[in-house]
Amino acid sequence: MTKIDLTDKKILLTGASAGIGEALADYLMKMGAQVAVHYNSNKKAAERLVANYKKTGSMAVQADLAKAEEVKGLFKAVKAEFGRIDVIILNAGVFLEHPVELSTDKWMKIWKQTLAINLDAVGILTKMGLDHFISNKEGRFIYISSRAAFRGETEEYLAYAASKGGMVSLARSVARSFGKHNIKAFSIAPGFVRTQMAERFIAKYGDERVLNEIALNTLTEPEDLTPLVGLMCSGLMDHATGATIDINAGSHIR
Repeated sequence: MTKIDLTDKKILLTGASAGIGEALADYLMKMGAQVAVHYNSNKKAAERLVANYKKTGSMAVQADLAKAEEVKGLFKAVKAEFGRIDVIILNAGVFLEHPVELSTDKWMKIWKQTLAINLDAVGILTKMGLDHFISNKEGRFIYISSRAAFRGETEEYLAYAASKGGMVSLARSVARSFGKHNIKAFSIAPGFVRTQMAERFIAKYGDERVLNEIALNTLTEPEDLTPLVGLMCSGLMDHATGATIDINAGSHIR
């Protein structure tokens, strides 16, 4: 495992109780970071994760990211507890199916739910983060997007692809607009990663559909993203601000 010293970093990480977020939180705390492990409903998993790294002063914090007031409350609670925030990792997201065969009202309900969590909450935390970082004269955003932002997605997941494309554009705009304030922004675009979200898709469509898309022999694991995120948090990648790093097992090469 790549060793990166993050003992001076205070990090807010959304969607951290399972999947990619859980792996990121575990790695960052192992490297010494103080992490706000956000969760929506999986309180036990988040608290168990934090309990493994008591010396870091990390915390588990709940918020429903579909509700704007709870998103604002999440940021305020972490800032109050930590005193400052150095890095915001925007990882939480939903992958909800809404085929075009649905009625327009049902289709739009899922569209709005997806964008509320995947993009609106990201926008709120970006705005509040910018205010905080400008005041502190430093800060970093890491946006966990998707290859869907670049190659598109299948017809069942139009809202997901749209939301992830918005994240990438937001990250690039933050990097261009606020670099002189010593604020950096990065995107990571994974393909299928072996998480509960992916397992549900595999259960429905089968292993072969997923494995046939990638150039490697095995599916990407959450741990495959952790060293890169650690580098971004550390400051060692600051001159790559605005960049998007693809981690998709060769399934989409730009």
